[in-house]
Amino acid sequence: MKKLFNFLFLGVILLATGCEQTASDQVQSPDKQLTLQVGTTDGKLYYQVSRNNQPVIRPSYLGFHLSESNLADGLEISGIHHSSFSESWDQLWGEDRTVDNTYNEMRVEVRQKEDMNLRFSVVFRLFNDGFGFRYEFPEQEHLGDFVIMDELTEFALAGDHQSWSITYDREFYEGLYRKMAISELDTVCTPLTIQTADGLYLTLHEANLTDYAALNVHPDAADPTRLRTYLTPWSTGEKVFVTTTRVSPWRTMIIAENPGDLMLSRLMLNLNESCKIEDTSWIQPGRYIGIWWGMHMKDYTWEIGPKHGATTANTKRYMDFAAKHGFSGVLVEGWNLGWETWKDFSLTQSYPDFDIEEVTRYGEEVGVKLIGHHETGGGISNYEAQMEDAFAYYHKHGVNAVKTGYVGGILEGKERHSSQFGVRHYRKVIEAAARYQIMIDNHEPVMPTGLQRTWPNLMTQEGVRGQEWDAWSKDGGNPPEHTTIIPFTRGLAGPMDFTPVTFNFTNKVLPNTRVQTTIAKQLALFVILYSPLQMASDMIENYEGRPEFEFITVCPVNWEKTVVPEASIGEYVTIARKDRESDNWFVGSITNGNPREMTLDLSFLDKGKTYKARIFRDGEGADWKTNPYPVEIEEREVTSEDILTIPQASSGGTAIIFTI
Repeated sequence: MKKLFNFLFLGVILLATGCEQTASDQVQSPDKQLTLQVGTTDGKLYYQVSRNNQPVIRPSYLGFHLSESNLADGLEISGIHHSSFSESWDQLWGEDRTVDNTYNEMRVEVRQKEDMNLRFSVVFRLFNDGFGFRYEFPEQEHLGDFVIMDELTEFALAGDHQSWSITYDREFYEGLYRKMAISELDTVCTPLTIQTADGLYLTLHEANLTDYAALNVHPDAADPTRLRTYLTPWSTGEKVFVTTTRVSPWRTMIIAENPGDLMLSRLMLNLNESCKIEDTSWIQPGRYIGIWWGMHMKDYTWEIGPKHGATTANTKRYMDFAAKHGFSGVLVEGWNLGWETWKDFSLTQSYPDFDIEEVTRYGEEVGVKLIGHHETGGGISNYEAQMEDAFAYYHKHGVNAVKTGYVGGILEGKERHSSQFGVRHYRKVIEAAARYQIMIDNHEPVMPTGLQRTWPNLMTQEGVRGQEWDAWSKDGGNPPEHTTIIPFTRGLAGPMDFTPVTFNFTNKVLPNTRVQTTIAKQLALFVILYSPLQMASDMIENYEGRPEFEFITVCPVNWEKTVVPEASIGEYVTIARKDRESDNWFVGSITNGNPREMTLDLSFLDKGKTYKARIFRDGEGADWKTNPYPVEIEEREVTSEDILTIPQASSGGTAIIFTI
C-alpha cells in the first residue's frame, strides 16, 4: 500500500507537468513512519516527504542560481548511496544529559548535463522525529570559489496550515510571534512552527549555520503553501561567497504529534559536529544576577556620572547578595569607556570608579564570578580589532563568561546580522573566546542553529523579545501569551537569555508598561525558558524579604532529563526537568491571559518513591492586571501515581520542587 501511495502521489505530479520521471529513490526513518523520495522531472531535482503515507511536503524543487551558472535546470541524478547510523552522546550541559542520534541517510549525487557539467550532492538524513538535508559542493574544474545569488530550496506544504512566525527583518528577532495561515505570511525567519489540519506539528529551521547566510522563507505567489527560500543578503546583493566551506547548513524539519514533542527533539543538535574544545572543565552553567535592570528603571546609568551603576562598591554589593543566595555570577554593564558616545567602545579600559582587579579579587573571596560585558554598538571592525586583547584582559582577571551585545541595528552601518557577514563575525567571537576559556552569552545574535554542540562555550543567546521589553517598550510590554508561544518557536533554536524573574512591576519611567504576569509565573519561567546561564533580572532590593525567591535560589540550570506533561501553543505549557546533580525534579507551568487549572500527571517521578512537593502557586485573588503579587507556598507528599490539579490565575503560573 505504501509503494502504491508513493507511486500514485508522484504520478499525479508527473501527469500535471507532462514530464517523465528520470530517476528516483527513497529513504525511510528508522521507525519507518517517515518516507522521503527524491527524483528529477524535466531536468529539475525535487524531493517529497510523507508520514504514514500522508503527504507532509509535496514535491519541492532544489537548486541554486550562481553568479555564473544555473544549478536548477538540466540536472540528472548520477548516483544514490544509502547508509545508517546510530549512537548516543552526552551533552556537557543541556535539557537532557544523553542524546540519541539515530538516522538513515541517502546521499544523492547530481550532475548538470549541459553547461559546465557541474556536480553537487544533496545529503538527506531521516530521524524518527523529522529530517534534515544539506548541499555539498566537491572541488571540480569549473567550480572553485563561487557566489550563490539565490538558493532555490522549496518546502511545499500539504495544506494551508496555521503557523507562528516573525518577519525576517524584525530587528534582532525581538518581535511578537503572529499566528496566521501559511498563505498569509510575508518573508519570515525560522524557526517557523506549523500546526496542520490533521494534528501534526512541524518546525522548519536549519542546523550548523557556518559561513553562510541565515535561512528565511516566503510563500510562492502562484502557490502560496509552497515556501521558497530567501537567504539574508549582503548589502551588495550577493547571498553567499563560497570559499573553503563547501557545504550548506542543514535544512531541517521536526515532525511531531504534539507541541511537547517539538520541544524534546534533538534533531538540530545531532546535525552539528561534535565538540571541538578538548578541555571543557572551565565551562560551567550557573545562575546570575546583574547591574542591569536599574539602568532600565533609570536608577542607574551605563555611562559614568552621579548615578553610575558599574562602580566597584555597587558590584561588591551585588556579589555579596549573589554569594548569600547561591548565584555564581554578577553581570556588570557600563564598566568601560565609550558609553557616553555610543561608539568606539574600549574593551580594556574601565571608568575610574570601576576597579576590575579589586572586583575580581573580592569575587574570588566570596565565591562569585564577574560576568564581563562587550557592547559593540554594531561596530564590528572596532570590536574585532580589540577582540584578542579584550578576551586576554578578562582571562587575566579570572573572568570566564562574557555577554556580547550589538545594539545599533545594521552591523558596520550596512550589513544585517543574519547575513554571511554577521555569521562569520559571530563565529570569530565564539572561537576566540574559547581560546581564552571564556563562555559567551550572545545578545542581538544570528538565530541559533545548534552550534553549542560543537562550541559549548556558546552558552546562551538572546534573539527573542525578552523581559527587558517590560521595562521600556511603549506598547505596554510582553503580552500574557508571549511566553506560552516562544518555547515552541524561538526556544526550539536553542537556549535563550530571556532574563525572567522581575519581582517589582512598578515602572517609574513608563507607568503604562509593566510585566504582564503574576509573580508565580515569573518563578515558573525560570524552568520553562531554558538557558544554562540563567539570569534573575530584577534589582537585588526587590528580592529582599520575599520568601518565594527561595525557588530561584535552588533551581538548577543543567538538567538530566526533560518531559512536557501538557502544552498548547499560545495557551499553556508545563515542563518538568530532573536535576543533573541530584534526584530532584523541578516543574514550571504557565498560562496565557486565561485562568486555568493545571493538571499534572506525576508519572515522570521514580516509581515506588515518596517525594515532598514544595509548591509555589498563585495566591488568593492573584491576577496579573489587578493583583499580581500573591504567592502561596505549600507542601504535600506525592508519588508517581498522583495527579496534581492546581488553579492558575490570568497570566499566572506554578513552580514546584520535588525532593525525596
